[in-house]
Amino acid sequence: MTIRHLSIIAACGPLLLPSIASAQAPRDLGDLVGARAAGGETQLEERGYVHIKTQKGDDRAWSYWWQPKHRACVSVAVFDGRFDAITPTPAADCNQGNAKADGKGGSGAAAAAVGVALVGAAVLAHNSHNHDNGRHLDDEAADSQFERGYRDGLYAQSYHNYDRADAYSDGYSKGVAQRGNETRHRDGHADDAGGYRASVNVNDLVTQRAASADVELQKRGFRTVNAYQAGDSAYTIRSNERTGQCVQVAVKDGRIRYISAIKPSACR
Repeated sequence: MTIRHLSIIAACGPLLLPSIASAQAPRDLGDLVGARAAGGETQLEERGYVHIKTQKGDDRAWSYWWQPKHRACVSVAVFDGRFDAITPTPAADCNQGNAKADGKGGSGAAAAAVGVALVGAAVLAHNSHNHDNGRHLDDEAADSQFERGYRDGLYAQSYHNYDRADAYSDGYSKGVAQRGNETRHRDGHADDAGGYRASVNVNDLVTQRAASADVELQKRGFRTVNAYQAGDSAYTIRSNERTGQCVQVAVKDGRIRYISAIKPSACR
């Protein structure tokens, strides 16, 4: 199956997604929406918030901040150097467990004091902004399926939707997309294609129409070894025997969304 065929599958029309910015910012932070990121972060710290993590997206970045006194977690979307939205989000997004609000007793109190109460394997790999509507799924079982799919996609594992769950498919698609965002510096090169080994750059094909990109990939020595559909995107796994590269190609709305290096074992 070629990308030309998959582009037909993927071109099911864009979804009308609710804006994350439509969520109301907490009362004590509403004045920071629209502020320059540097000044806004200083204000968050002055108001008792602790920065937990930041994750880059396609056109913006999301940072998560924890207020230990009130046990409140917020996500801050930064676009074009300014705070675009500030949204309340579950404590888990700030790597917080379910310690009581009064913080009494044990490690919960100590962790809350610095705002970094890790909960081991219970810490989610995905966050609220990874969902299309900016909120975790109300159904915990479905959100767990999304999490499993997200981890598989993020860490370049095989697509394994044994429950045939839509949430897993959606999560896998979002995980793969995030891996692409975090590895753009790789220029589509596989890990074992480094050193003096020749490799082919394919980043110039991103955003091109799928049909023409398919032809160009074949010219550059990539052949399709696997193909599947996940969420609203279609994927092919491509192998280049000459260079040893193994890449994943994502197609959405008839165009290349990204091309990302994955484990060579995925091409065997």
